[in-house]
Amino acid sequence: MRELPLLDRLAILADAAKYDASCASSGTAKRTSKGGKGIGSTEGSGICHAYAPDGRCISLLKILLTNHCVFDCHYCINRKSSNVRRARFTPQEVVDLTLSFYRRNYIEGLFLSSGIVKSSNHTMEQLIEVARILRQEHDFRGYIHLKTIPEADPELVRQAGLWADRVSINVELPTVAGLTRLAPDKNITTIEGAMGGVREAIVEARDARKRFRHAPRFAPGGQSTQMIVGADGATDSDIVTRSSRLYGQFGLRRVYYSAFSPIPDASAVLPLKRPPLLREHRLYQSDWLMRFYGFAAQEVAQAAGADGMLPLDIDPKLAWALRFRDRFPVDVNRAPREALLRVPGLGVRAVGALIAARHHRRLRLEDVARLTVSLAKLRPFIVTADWRPTLLIDRQDLREVIAPPRAAQLELFAA
Repeated sequence: MRELPLLDRLAILADAAKYDASCASSGTAKRTSKGGKGIGSTEGSGICHAYAPDGRCISLLKILLTNHCVFDCHYCINRKSSNVRRARFTPQEVVDLTLSFYRRNYIEGLFLSSGIVKSSNHTMEQLIEVARILRQEHDFRGYIHLKTIPEADPELVRQAGLWADRVSINVELPTVAGLTRLAPDKNITTIEGAMGGVREAIVEARDARKRFRHAPRFAPGGQSTQMIVGADGATDSDIVTRSSRLYGQFGLRRVYYSAFSPIPDASAVLPLKRPPLLREHRLYQSDWLMRFYGFAAQEVAQAAGADGMLPLDIDPKLAWALRFRDRFPVDVNRAPREALLRVPGLGVRAVGALIAARHHRRLRLEDVARLTVSLAKLRPFIVTADWRPTLLIDRQDLREVIAPPRAAQLELFAA
């Protein structure tokens, strides 16, 4: 079969990579090519879709090495039974593309994933070779994220972490039952075993760096994972609980959520309709509550309805507050940080600013208004020097009063 031209293969394999959401570049080591050494940097500003912790946008070349795959996961457009155009890069072609795009100032780094071709070990070796050539032969100092393959030899996964800034292993689906049904070639024990091996390697490398200045770094950006939302019957409560366990057990930097999107020639076991993208957004908000606001997974689950699903019309923090009205109102001049973080409408920065300001004066409602987008959302839940909500918190129609108006949900990949 005649090989497709490079640009045609790039179009196919870049489009095939769009379903993978876990490509943020936060948390990695700082490197530059100042002084004429090497090529690339992890510090420059970019033009695309991956964001660093300080808000900088970092552009990544996001592609698959190949969309050929020996696995037959029902939800995957690249599964072996799927009728899609196939393409494949060699490791050197990916290297050349990365350097070419970088020199044109299009990208700051590379996000590389792949279907499984020949075997898991063979594919993993190809992914590692791309990163090795970039680092070793071209002294590339930009960001590299490798999507590793849990079925590959653990030593290969460890090698990936020596060349990449971040590695990720997708758990794919929130429940064991869903994984067994929709991804028969994958095994939860294998996936979690690989994630545990990466965590051990990260911890060992950090300890070594404390004792030996020139000890090699291992995935300084940590590891992440992704779950598909809406392909199986998992509820939001199931997903939040699973994410919390992944954070605690494997020390993940991020869990990403990807709303299931119906694919051509879909398997009959998949739902015919995609979940609302707003559901994905609510899960990210719940994830934020656990990571930055002190909520336990069980508390986030309490914000869900009897069916285990988070409400779409209000955010999970507000849903939790409406369910536990006995915790409010909170006095912004006296309450501890933990209580303030649970007030709907108050973010981490706003809470920090309030705590700093109240050391100097008694806070009034106008002081709080300067730190929030919607004062109306806060009024029922706070007490200030000049404001007390009295019976407002007990209103039966409080949800309708403070809930934001519903907006039309746009489609991510609409034609």
